[in-house]
Amino acid sequence: EIARLKALSGHHPNDARVQLIVGNLLSREDCNAATKDAAVIYHLAAGTGQKSFPDAFMNSVVTTRNLLEAAHRNRCLRRFVTVSSFSVYSNKQKARWRMLDESCPVEPHPHLRGESYCFAKVKQEQIANEYCEKYEIPHVIVRPGYVYGPGKQVLTGRVGIDTFGIFLHLGGSNTLPFTYVDNCSDAIALAGLKEGVDGNVFNIVDDDLPSSRRFLRLYKKNVRRFPSLYIPHVASYVLCYLWERYSEWSQGQLPPAFNRDRWHAYWKNTRYSNQKLKSTVGWAPKVTTAEGLRRYFESCARQGSHA
Repeated sequence: EIARLKALSGHHPNDARVQLIVGNLLSREDCNAATKDAAVIYHLAAGTGQKSFPDAFMNSVVTTRNLLEAAHRNRCLRRFVTVSSFSVYSNKQKARWRMLDESCPVEPHPHLRGESYCFAKVKQEQIANEYCEKYEIPHVIVRPGYVYGPGKQVLTGRVGIDTFGIFLHLGGSNTLPFTYVDNCSDAIALAGLKEGVDGNVFNIVDDDLPSSRRFLRLYKKNVRRFPSLYIPHVASYVLCYLWERYSEWSQGQLPPAFNRDRWHAYWKNTRYSNQKLKSTVGWAPKVTTAEGLRRYFESCARQGSHA
């Protein structure tokens, strides 16, 4: 990753000031060095591949605390941007049943979801809000949907899972909350630079979002074909309920990998809005969904990706 960053920084004009600092955000000294003279901090670090709750907490929550404490000591920060995730939403008890926007509730008991990433991102937002209020640091939270693009090969679990040998298509007619990587990075950058948006939360999703069924069909057509079995929503909900109950009965011998909280978050029929991001920040997706999918499928086909 460091080599890739160095290569990217080399593409900038000679007058661009790009400085790479190699360090560990678990180190207070490294955080002091990274935040020195920083006017805006975009905090993207997260243990996305971590399955351990302690590791995910350490790499998302403790690092956030260390950065904010260092920024407070240096006293030059004008805005802290926490890059969170759609995974924090419970997708239950919403004012508008099908619509998920920034007003929707965050998961109140993230540990029950059985996902360390969800748990860590919820706790990260909490500590960012707490410390930014404590130290009077202007703060913005951005919550990207599923970020896709060249180099990302794995099919999102919002479409389905291959845990049991055959690919189980769970998304069906659901809309997928996709955002192309270039569009997402533009939105994050604007959230740190736009005046008058402190204290806001912004969801990041593109326009013209595909359904899970359409996406899977295009994936098979453009990347590779494989057998899949569609599981209707009622059936998937019942299966998650039974799995959850058996996990409780076995006292955790069967991990609660599938449960009703996860079903609501990933497989409940939901619509998404990017209106607040557009109207408040002035963002618009430069890469259309059709073009983004074309680039993504082309990259997957080149790399021999599989579900």
